[in-house]
Amino acid sequence: MLSFFLVFDVSSHAQEARQKPAEKPSAQVSAPAQPQLPAQLELLETKIRFEANGDSRKEVHARVKINNELGARQFARLDFDFNRSFESVDIPLVRITHASGGTADILPSAIADNPNPAVVNAPAYQDVRVKSVRILGLAPGDSLEYRVITTVSHHPLAPYFWLSHSFDRTGVVTQELFEVDLPASRVEGSDGTMKNSPLHVNPATPVTSTEKFAEGDSARVLYRWERKAPSVAGSRVESTENSEPDVIYSPFSWEWLSIKLAEKLLPGAVPLENLHTYEGEQQELSRKPDATEGVKARAFELTQLAKTDREKLESIYDFVSQKIATVDLPIGSTGFSVRSAQEVLSSGYATPEDKFVLFAALAYALDFNANAALTGYSNRNGVPLPSVFTHLIIAAGRDKIHFWLDPSLEVAPFGVISAVPKKRALILNRLFILMSSTGHEWQTIDSSPPFAAFQKVSVDGKLTSEGRLDAKVGYTMRGENELLLRVAFHQTPKEKWNEVAQLLALSDGFRGQITNVTASDPYATKEPFTVEYQIAQPKFVDWSRKPIRIPALLPQVSMPDLPVKPAPGAAASPIELGTPLDVETSVTLHLPPGTTAQTPVGTSVERDYASFSSKYGAFDAEFSSVHVVTITAYRHVSFLLREIPGSRAADYNAFLHAVQSDQAQLFTLDRPVAPPAKASSLTSPSSAGPRKTNFP
Repeated sequence: MLSFFLVFDVSSHAQEARQKPAEKPSAQVSAPAQPQLPAQLELLETKIRFEANGDSRKEVHARVKINNELGARQFARLDFDFNRSFESVDIPLVRITHASGGTADILPSAIADNPNPAVVNAPAYQDVRVKSVRILGLAPGDSLEYRVITTVSHHPLAPYFWLSHSFDRTGVVTQELFEVDLPASRVEGSDGTMKNSPLHVNPATPVTSTEKFAEGDSARVLYRWERKAPSVAGSRVESTENSEPDVIYSPFSWEWLSIKLAEKLLPGAVPLENLHTYEGEQQELSRKPDATEGVKARAFELTQLAKTDREKLESIYDFVSQKIATVDLPIGSTGFSVRSAQEVLSSGYATPEDKFVLFAALAYALDFNANAALTGYSNRNGVPLPSVFTHLIIAAGRDKIHFWLDPSLEVAPFGVISAVPKKRALILNRLFILMSSTGHEWQTIDSSPPFAAFQKVSVDGKLTSEGRLDAKVGYTMRGENELLLRVAFHQTPKEKWNEVAQLLALSDGFRGQITNVTASDPYATKEPFTVEYQIAQPKFVDWSRKPIRIPALLPQVSMPDLPVKPAPGAAASPIELGTPLDVETSVTLHLPPGTTAQTPVGTSVERDYASFSSKYGAFDAEFSSVHVVTITAYRHVSFLLREIPGSRAADYNAFLHAVQSDQAQLFTLDRPVAPPAKASSLTSPSSAGPRKTNFP
């Protein structure tokens, strides 16, 4: 639970284009006077028509006013993601109206159709593509108009279809028109009403008008929304954080979505709704992963030295995780169509969905079970959509013993998975159709790793007579934060590791120039992950000031806050401490000759749920052949339980206060200030370049 949070550039796939005109503020704030936006969407018009067989056509028409150079750069290229196996994207209009009054149409030669960058070296996924438009000559004051038509035919999940749409609340869009044209049979009950309709509309954004036309099987319903941005004066930016879309169409329940997606991840499966006999249904439900002879042979080869069930699972996990390269496509990019385990094995690469297919087949060859689970969305009361999930993990084992695995990350240790919001995941399982109860598809994930989690941070530094700090910082980690660092260093080119270490240092409260960054092999997942770097801060202290107080050069131990005080009569919420974790931090700092130090007093607090202790010291030591004072600090916190009852809030508050008070303690340093040196022709230290420190 060290207090560091790494920030990474994560690409988000928009409904239409990756490139968005502006960031959306998430907090609800007053906006009496807003600065000019880089670009203003004067009109955003979206029309979607669905057919009963699952086919659809979506047309987007936009007019954009470019306000400045940033806006011109933002719209210099538009990218549209699609899968050509069931989608097509046409761009019939891209026109620039210059501020001078002239117009220019973008020629078809400026439109490119290329594989998604993630699949360039993965021939099996070349259908996942990006259609790009280069828009040259765009300048402040110009207007850009474009139309994009996306057609879907024979989607892998047809005849099921769905949609989700959120209206702009930031003022980026001046006028927004949204239309949905649906078969009446898909939105109305037999009584012709909208009761229990799969169309869900946010009461805050009601339908502007509804139009019904045609009759019988051809009957359709057209829903239309018209929205305008509020005037700037006195307007408020609405919060969009953690909100559901404004318009959702979904024919699924969570249970049926779980069944259908599990079916798609089982090559050769026959849709259950296509079976009309009890015998056929039972036979289909007993279908197992297709473990061909080649797959079985590889499973036995991988586990020939394994003696226990865990060792066998770990062997096939390491193979699928590290030897099968992950093609990093968003979940559902292939429409949940998968390749056979033998194809994945032969190619050596896979999407997260295909990695599950191979793992499940290898596990089945060894008489293990494997189920996929989707994470990234945890609202079991929300409207079921297959598009809301961002990650796939695997539950594997035999009988009731299982492990949670995360092979698509490639560098996740066995049993360690990426963060799961609210510890809740959607389990995919066809057998849910046989259960008389509902709700079993949502399960709480116990993400505790199958080994003791710990973190060690050591700092060995020197403080010079000029006030400069030079230090070597080392991290050794096992557990959840270990995974964050492994992924960060794995995904970052080695020449940019300094940037990752800089983020790590800043989040731990260290300031200065980072150099000499090293890390252990991210693929060596059976060993703790280690990171080391050197940091230099030229003006760490000013010796002319009296007294000089400095903190212990250690990361702050992050402690969970107290829960919100419950309403009168309501039960107090449990205090979540997180995965049991042991954290040790230590620093050794050598002071310049002649410096004296006063140290804080150590603390020791023991509870059944956690313990904390600290020690501080100062002693004479020989450093670089000179006798100096060396100060040390050591802190150790151990979280023993995952949570404690809310009724123990007062006790936990006392523990929290003791830890925070200790971490606020300072060392007091004193050093006589030398008289000003006489002028000399010798080069001063400040002009001789940075001082280099050799650490033992």
